Amino acid sequence: MRGAIIHGAGDVRFEERADPVVVEPTDAVIRTVAACVCGSDLWRYRGVSQVKRPTPIGHEYVGVVEQVGAAVTTVKPGDFVVGGFLHSDNTCAVCRKGMQANCLHGGGYDGCQAEKIRIPNADGTLLATPGEPDADLIPSLLSLSDVMCTGWHAAVSANVGPGSSVVVVGDGAVGLSGVLAAAQLGATTIIAMSRHESRQKVATEFGATHIIAERGEEGLAKVLELTEGIGADAVLECVGTAEARAQSVELVRPGGMIGLVGVPHGDLPTDTLFWGNKGIHGGVAPVRAYLPHLLDLVWKREIDPGKVFDLTLPLSEVAEAYRAMDERRAIKVLLQN
Repeated sequence: MRGAIIHGAGDVRFEERADPVVVEPTDAVIRTVAACVCGSDLWRYRGVSQVKRPTPIGHEYVGVVEQVGAAVTTVKPGDFVVGGFLHSDNTCAVCRKGMQANCLHGGGYDGCQAEKIRIPNADGTLLATPGEPDADLIPSLLSLSDVMCTGWHAAVSANVGPGSSVVVVGDGAVGLSGVLAAAQLGATTIIAMSRHESRQKVATEFGATHIIAERGEEGLAKVLELTEGIGADAVLECVGTAEARAQSVELVRPGGMIGLVGVPHGDLPTDTLFWGNKGIHGGVAPVRAYLPHLLDLVWKREIDPGKVFDLTLPLSEVAEAYRAMDERRAIKVLLQN
């Protein structure tokens, strides 16, 4: 088979790789139907995170099961499946607490931007759709592998609920998914911080009630105007930079909560948090915890998170997908196999 290999900053190649096989009785092998490039992949592509050797890349996928190990009972060959960006057994003590991202027996994949993928812990990771999905549902199903569940995790971590005021920092696919999550959870004031017209449009379609393009003191002033002069009940930090984190701490009200899901590349102003009675919660999204509910919403067409994909390319053009996202010519690129 062929798959994406990152060799270094700005250097992703579509190369021959060994076909995945069932290694453990709990494994499955799927034929990839669609994969995508994640904003977190760009940290390595941009050279922020070091690439020490050529490495398979990618962690989001939907596909059709081709093989299963002898111990797999919940999926079978021919099933269309979606799984989270980390595998989990869904039975260990941590998983039973609802934090499958930290499964005692879980981990990552050997690159999902590939024609086939080996899925460890198949029973605890994969969820089969109720039937063969229509083609137009595939983008939304693919979003459940990471960005929609990560945006949902940001909103849940920030205690978003009916009547909440919410600010979303970050207008990438995760931030836009956070807007959709806040709307689904009953927030009534949803402020998307966005400077880009195409992303503002998606945010509005997902339920944003206000768009603020300004940053710094000017952006803070506009948020305060919309939140009784005290800041938002909840802020969803979906970027991970020091600037985004500092901004989030400013925007949340005393006693409010920040849902932190941006991959961290900057410190938090902990003194400000302490003196302002401002809380933080979040981290790596436990996709498996949210997947059944969100899959049901997608399947019933009650939400359409696949709108975050605004460019579709063949899997073989994965290098162009990285360029398009790096240059902000696309919010998120779907790769068809």
